[in-house]
Amino acid sequence: MSRNLFDPENFIQPAQAPGLTQENPMAVRYAVKGEVYARQGTMVAWRGALSFERKGQGVGNFLKRAVTGEGLSLMTVTGEGEAWFASDAAHCFLLDVDESHGLTVNGKNVLCFDASLSYEITTVEGAGMAGGGLFNCTFGGTGRLALTSAGVPLVLPVTPESPVYVDTDAAVAWSPQLRPSLHRSQSIGSMFKGGSGEAVQLKLEGEGVAVVNPGEPKPAQAST
Repeated sequence: MSRNLFDPENFIQPAQAPGLTQENPMAVRYAVKGEVYARQGTMVAWRGALSFERKGQGVGNFLKRAVTGEGLSLMTVTGEGEAWFASDAAHCFLLDVDESHGLTVNGKNVLCFDASLSYEITTVEGAGMAGGGLFNCTFGGTGRLALTSAGVPLVLPVTPESPVYVDTDAAVAWSPQLRPSLHRSQSIGSMFKGGSGEAVQLKLEGEGVAVVNPGEPKPAQAST
């Protein structure tokens, strides 16, 4: 951005095509022509003929109860216009999902996504509701979604010979074909972020990738 905030070149111009795009490292823009889902509390600005509806039964409460255990409610944005989404100045990044490449996402890292995407609740073996973000949503179909991370995310390859162990608070997403499980490692508990004594990590095995949050996530706040 140039020195003067209000120079014409700093003004955001109308979108040229519908869909989800990166506005800057900490915000995304959705040019809506129809319907889109977003996490409640993440819409920071909008213009056009849009309406917003809190999801009750169905996607919103289902995700709130089953995905995170910390509370994740969705809203539906419908109509024609533009909306901008961000979350506590976290880094935002876009991912394309197709029939060949799905994605399993920690619910608290979901920002917004195309209504064309399918999703189902998945759990990590051995994790109950007390596991918080260990209840996740696996996206399929074809479409784009925006996720958040407390910094520039780490993308780690996972191979059958080299499983990856992730701090449970730092797991953002992973390939759905990976086998997730809980791994207890008392000897290195204090070495993990926030670790003290016995630590529980997310173990990812198989062939795929893991996306890891490199920063300290903020405590979840109850939605009003």
